[in-house]
Amino acid sequence: MTPWWFPDNTVLCNFACVDALGLLKSILNGRGRWTEAVAYEASRSAQNAYARLADVTVGGWLGEPLEIHLSEADRVERVRRAAFGGSASTPLQHLGEAQTLHVIQHRPEFRSSFWLSDDRAACDHARRQGITTLETQDVMAYGCSAGDITHTDAYKLLRQMRDAGRHLSIPDDSTGLLR
Repeated sequence: MTPWWFPDNTVLCNFACVDALGLLKSILNGRGRWTEAVAYEASRSAQNAYARLADVTVGGWLGEPLEIHLSEADRVERVRRAAFGGSASTPLQHLGEAQTLHVIQHRPEFRSSFWLSDDRAACDHARRQGITTLETQDVMAYGCSAGDITHTDAYKLLRQMRDAGRHLSIPDDSTGLLR
């Protein structure tokens, strides 16, 4: 079974802000997937801050956004509200997280998937549910071990992401990416 990798919008924006979406595509190596809510969030981010995110949709390297069926919508909404604090007045808030969690937990073909996020609360919740969750620094470390980028260049990109105002964890120095 393929271990699919589901980046959320935080990770996509991190790579977009340093013009490194090509690197993310290379690291995902055909294993990337996303839900319709994450695709929508990315399209909004492309309009507002990170125009390069439009390339993700056009390039199709995360596949067609996975749709939530009508029969699943109530379960997704309950998780969005209970686990992530979503409310009726903000129906899109945390929808990407809730959809991704649902797909990984309830669709057999995605049960061994990884969730890529820098949203601390979402990561903590997913880990408690037994989902393997990677942050941007973990994705970079994987890219280093796969030969997609050197650890020094990856560390520079992480620092550039943080300098651009992105909220992510980074190791103390570049050797923290050698795993």
